[in-house]
Amino acid sequence: MAAAGGDPPAQSSTADDAFMTFYSEVKQIEKRDSVLTSKQQIDRLLRPGSSYFNLNPFEVLQIDPEATDEELKKRFRQLSILVHPDKNQDDADRAQKAFEAVDKAYKLLLDAEQKKRAVDVIHAGKEYVEHMMIQKKKQLKKDGKPTDIEEDDQEMFRQAVYKQTMKLFAELEIKRKEREAKEMHERKRQREEEIETQERAKREREWQKNFEESRDGRVDSWRNFQAKGKSKEKKNRTFLKPPKVKMEQRE
Repeated sequence: MAAAGGDPPAQSSTADDAFMTFYSEVKQIEKRDSVLTSKQQIDRLLRPGSSYFNLNPFEVLQIDPEATDEELKKRFRQLSILVHPDKNQDDADRAQKAFEAVDKAYKLLLDAEQKKRAVDVIHAGKEYVEHMMIQKKKQLKKDGKPTDIEEDDQEMFRQAVYKQTMKLFAELEIKRKEREAKEMHERKRQREEEIETQERAKREREWQKNFEESRDGRVDSWRNFQAKGKSKEKKNRTFLKPPKVKMEQRE
């Protein structure tokens, strides 16, 4: 029983070790890229599609997801100095946008909850690629073909994980924007209903006020109308006289 109870942690540890091995390779590539010049870093951060590339804070800062807070701060200082507008006055506008991307990524990773979400997305991307690799190999074996696939190459595997991770970040961002748009629409609808309710209540109050203010005038007008009616009726009243009876003369 003890051995059975220990199996899941061992499997989890193996998966974590594989993930760390993968990211150690990524880190080596990032170290190579981290020596880019100020202009190259600005170009990297503002390249076509950067609005989606930069959703991955680790990609923005070129840092390992397992980096310590101290390493994170150090990397932020290095990169922020490189792309700071003051250091790139000949391209200040683009430098400002690049600096904002770096600052946003850094602040996101300072939040433990948001950092965990970002790490989870990266894990999910890797797991998806691994799952697809298994499915491909099964299909090839079923078809009686060699089970070698391009993702067996570490560089191709890394690229596949990178693409899938970017796709997941993009999908999450699209969903977030859709959710925000829906919430904004709902807030707008509720506000319009509140305004309409307030205006309706205002109109009712004004009507009631005018009704109260004009009530005495309406009562006086009705009384005058009734008085005039009675006076006119009295003047027009006539008394009918009986017709005269002619006496017959007898001869």
